[in-house]
Amino acid sequence: MEGQENVSRALAARLERHGYDVATAPSGAAALESCDDTDIMLLNMELPDIDGLEVCRRIRTISDTPIVAFTDRTADLGRVRGLRAGADDCLDKPYEFHELLARIEAIMRRVGRALGVPGVPARVLTVGDVAIDGATREVRLRGRPVQLTRKEFDLLYYLARHPGTVVSRRRLMSEIWDDTSAHALGPRASRTLDTHVSSLRGKLGHSGWIVTVRGVGFRMGHVYTSRTLPDAEAG
Repeated sequence: MEGQENVSRALAARLERHGYDVATAPSGAAALESCDDTDIMLLNMELPDIDGLEVCRRIRTISDTPIVAFTDRTADLGRVRGLRAGADDCLDKPYEFHELLARIEAIMRRVGRALGVPGVPARVLTVGDVAIDGATREVRLRGRPVQLTRKEFDLLYYLARHPGTVVSRRRLMSEIWDDTSAHALGPRASRTLDTHVSSLRGKLGHSGWIVTVRGVGFRMGHVYTSRTLPDAEAG
């Protein structure tokens, strides 16, 4: 489907000119692999391998990444089916680019407010040299911005909101990934959590930021830098 690939590349270029970091997926299978590391997904319902509605349904079983679906205005109940399959919003093709931008911004504003426990206002949390802004979803390490995916931010913010507390794997999967389907973690869910913890440690530059408590879960750690070392340790 060379025509669709050209459309995807053109859309990606326009979004990048408006400040977005864009990655394209050539197939439904590729979209499923990348959905959890994406802040928002733009999903064409016409895919070369898997029906777009089925891709949407599968994403909803493993991730709460927001989805904007592109539907065919001539298809019977296209928007209705897209929304029922799990899309957050639908646009009929052809669509206006600036309308797409407005819908993306509206969804991301809603996502930005949906942090932590309902009723608890987003705020800036400081752990050592890391500042985590719950309102703007920005993370800074010693004043320098750290680029995190949506789920990486949610995981870091949740742990930082519970300082000194060991949070179980099951609780993290329930709170961050909304996975309440089983009492015991399956291999896939466990790998998902470990992958995100490992990525966070790498981006923060030290494994000590997130401490593993074997057999239980994780807690927020604290890493001293040469600038913040106590005198006893510095000597």
